[in-house]
Amino acid sequence: MIITFVSPFKPIICGIADYTDFVTRECPAGKWAVLSFNLNDREAPLSQEHPSPTTPVWYVIPSRTTFTATSILEGLGSDRDQVIWFQHEFGIWRDNARFVDMLAELPRVKVVTLHSLHFQSHETVYGLRRHEHLFLSQLLPHTDAITVFSNGVRRAVLRAFPEFHEKVHLLQHGTHLFPGLATLSRAQAKAMIHDYLVDESPLDQESKKQLREQRVFLDPGTTVLGGAGFITASKGIDLLFHACDTLQQMLPERKIAAVYVGLLRESGGVEDSRCAEALKSKSRGKQHFLLETYLPAHMLPVLLRALDVYFYWPTDCTQSGILAHALGAGATIACRDMEGVGEAVRIAGGLTSHKFGDLIAGIQRLILEPGLGDQASEKASVYAQSFSWKNQASRHFELAEELCRYRVGGLATASPPAPDSSADGEPSSVG
Repeated sequence: MIITFVSPFKPIICGIADYTDFVTRECPAGKWAVLSFNLNDREAPLSQEHPSPTTPVWYVIPSRTTFTATSILEGLGSDRDQVIWFQHEFGIWRDNARFVDMLAELPRVKVVTLHSLHFQSHETVYGLRRHEHLFLSQLLPHTDAITVFSNGVRRAVLRAFPEFHEKVHLLQHGTHLFPGLATLSRAQAKAMIHDYLVDESPLDQESKKQLREQRVFLDPGTTVLGGAGFITASKGIDLLFHACDTLQQMLPERKIAAVYVGLLRESGGVEDSRCAEALKSKSRGKQHFLLETYLPAHMLPVLLRALDVYFYWPTDCTQSGILAHALGAGATIACRDMEGVGEAVRIAGGLTSHKFGDLIAGIQRLILEPGLGDQASEKASVYAQSFSWKNQASRHFELAEELCRYRVGGLATASPPAPDSSADGEPSSVG
C-alpha cells in the first residue's frame, strides 16, 4: 500500500509544504510519493532547498486554479492499492467546487487533511465559518475520510454533519523532537543563539552591535520573551512588545526584554509590510529587538529553547508550524487560547488564556516562580514525544490501511474505521 500526498512541496516555501516534508521524512521508503504544483506557476516563493534525487516527487499539478483529476491521475503510479492524501488549505486550493469535482473523478481511496478549519467562529452555530461549512457539505460525500488537527474542529464537524461521523478522524499536527536540545539549560541555549546571531547570521551590523552591548541573551538577570517566524499581521507580534512593557511595569526590579526573529515572507503584501514597519518603529535597543533575519533549521529550535517564554497572541490562527518546533525544543509557551493552537498548548501543559491581561498575569507568575516554567518545558517535551512526526506518520498508514480494507471489503462485509479519539481527555494548563 502506498500513500501519494498531494500538496505543495519544497522548494515551494509555505507551511503546508513543510508539513508534508516532515511527515514524509518519517514514512517507510518506497511507501510514499508526492504530487505537487508546477514550479513555474506555483504562486509562492522558492527556497534553495530541493528534494534529494531519490525523493519521489512530481510537480504535475498545473496551478492552484487549474488543477484537474486528469493531472492527478497522470502523476499516479499503476499500483491501485494506494491512498491519495490531499493537504487542504483554502489559500492553496482556490476553487472549492473544482476541488470537489476533482475528488469525485478520482477512482481511488481519498483522504483530505484540513489545515484551516475553525471551531470558535460565530458565523455558524457549529463554530465553523460559513464558507467552511459549505465546503464540507460538498466535500464529505466525495471523500473516504477527512482528518483534522484538534478536538474542537472534530466536534464542530460532527455537530454539523453527524451523518458522516465515520469519515471524520482526529490526527494531531506532528511535532519535532530535539532530545539533546530539550535537556540543554537555557543559559547554554542563550549563549548558542547569541554567538550565532552576532557572529554568523546575516543580521545588519547595528542589530549585532545592540545585541553585543545589551547582552540580552547573556545577562542572567534578563528575562527574554520572544517569538520567531515570517512577519505577518495576523500573528499579533506587536503585542509581544506590549507584553514586555506591561511586565516591566509590573516587575520594575526585573529586566524584561522582547525579541522577535523573522522576515517578511514577501515584500508585496501591503498589510504585512505595514506590520513590519510598525514593528521597526517600536523596536528599541534596550528592551525591544526586531531581528530581521531568517533562522536556519538547526538554529530555530535553539532560539525557542533560549527564550524564557515563547509568547504568541495571534488574531487568526488554526495551527502553527513554529509551535511544533517550540514543543520539541521544550519551550515554555504562553499563548492566546484560540482554536487549535490554544488546544494543543493546553494539552501540552503550557500557559493559555482567552484574555490578554490574564495571560500577562500568568507570565508574571512564571517569572517569579521559575519552577513552573521548568514544569511546562517538561510537559511540552512529553507532548512532543506522543505526537512526534514519526508517530503521526505511522498513524497516517494505520488509517490508510483501514480505509483500503474497508474499500476492498465493501459496505456489506466491512466496518468503517473508527474515528481516532486518542486526545479527547481534558487538557491541562500551567497556573
